[in-house]
Amino acid sequence: MVAAGADWSRVINFDDYGSLFELARNSLIAGIAVALVAGLLSPFVMTRDLPFAVHGISELSFAGAAGALLLGTSVVLGSIAGSLIAALLVGALGTRARDRNSLVGVLMPFGLGLGVLFLALYEGRAANKFGLLTGQIIAVEDTKMGALLCICGVVAAVMALIWRPLTFASVDPDVAVARGINVRALSIVFMLLLGLTIAAAIQIIGALLVLALLCTPAAAAMQVSASARNITLLSVTFSTVSMGGGILLALGSEVPISPYVTTLSFGIYAVCRVIGIQRTRQGWAARPQPATS
Repeated sequence: MVAAGADWSRVINFDDYGSLFELARNSLIAGIAVALVAGLLSPFVMTRDLPFAVHGISELSFAGAAGALLLGTSVVLGSIAGSLIAALLVGALGTRARDRNSLVGVLMPFGLGLGVLFLALYEGRAANKFGLLTGQIIAVEDTKMGALLCICGVVAAVMALIWRPLTFASVDPDVAVARGINVRALSIVFMLLLGLTIAAAIQIIGALLVLALLCTPAAAAMQVSASARNITLLSVTFSTVSMGGGILLALGSEVPISPYVTTLSFGIYAVCRVIGIQRTRQGWAARPQPATS
């Protein structure tokens, strides 16, 4: 037998786009808000070498959300609880990169296994289970949107307060300590903000692919700029474009939102990577060559 061809209308479909857009309006608003704060945090995630920690926190956040789903309570609160517990553990105990990575390596499979157990026991809609892992396009009602916007507002406000000392502590922690900055306290505060952002992002994009918002934007920006200010601006832009574009592309499809967001995010990174390579080659070509006898 010859296998039937892929039905691409399930992936890209703009029929009844206007009515579908109204249904996903809350998701778009909340998603953009989450993308903005994720873009702000992303440069610090990369500078402080925390991509692995992001993945670990997301797994415990997933476990908390799945537990709340099983108990019939607020999924947002469950996700926040799981994220904050993981963030506190990583921030308080993981003072060195080696210790932190070991701790995350322990937490990650535990959180994922616990979440899978809770979902296996849950007898409700299968879409609710799948959505926690890969995101849902129409899953943000007014109450949840209000909670997500509040989370994003808190994260943005605290980041504004600690931006300068956090930047100093991230770039040169030893000198920051010598200048009297409480690097350990800043680390814990940042991890808590990271946990809140991850908990919010999971409601839109799912637990498995949060890295696309918290790591890839800054990684892409660092390919084309060395300025801290420009990296932050580009990171926020890339994160917002990935999230907003992913939601808009996913509106009429039968596919979860996360493949669209991650594909756009990777595409941006790939373009920036090529630009960075070209600039490096041009820089080497422009360097004066040593005289030969």
